[in-house]
Amino acid sequence: MSSKKVSVDVLVEGGKASGGPPIGPALGPTGVNVFQVVTKINELTKDFAGLKVPVKITVDPATKQFEVEVGTPPTSALILKELGISKGSGEAGSNIVGNITIDQVITIAKAKKNDMTALTLKAAVLTVVGTCRSLGVTVDGMDPKEVTEKIRAGEYDDKLSGEF
Repeated sequence: MSSKKVSVDVLVEGGKASGGPPIGPALGPTGVNVFQVVTKINELTKDFAGLKVPVKITVDPATKQFEVEVGTPPTSALILKELGISKGSGEAGSNIVGNITIDQVITIAKAKKNDMTALTLKAAVLTVVGTCRSLGVTVDGMDPKEVTEKIRAGEYDDKLSGEF
């Protein structure tokens, strides 16, 4: 007799999952130890404190074994976290809400690696710079459009040639 695995997708604040809704009620019927699941989620999401993180919990009700897969927050949320602000401009073309360095952009691009379709670090960085533009965030004090042109021209190749 084979048991069917149960999969639950939730959005939790990094490092702050609890046994309450949505996790507890969703996992209760599976018989898994909810405390162990929550502890594992918090351990895996602690680096995303203050951000909503997608989490997938897969439980085998027969054995009570579980797996936790953590996604990454949206690129925009990672940029805002780097800046320590809660939201973007709303008027991206005219209202600048902050400045981020190219090194911070690279860090975000690497964090989003598994969620992006970009094949190179350069392509991933261009995607993050585009998100900066829509949020009203400058990169190295420049308009993201200007940074995009410099990246395409090879001006940041020394920083963008590493592992992705």
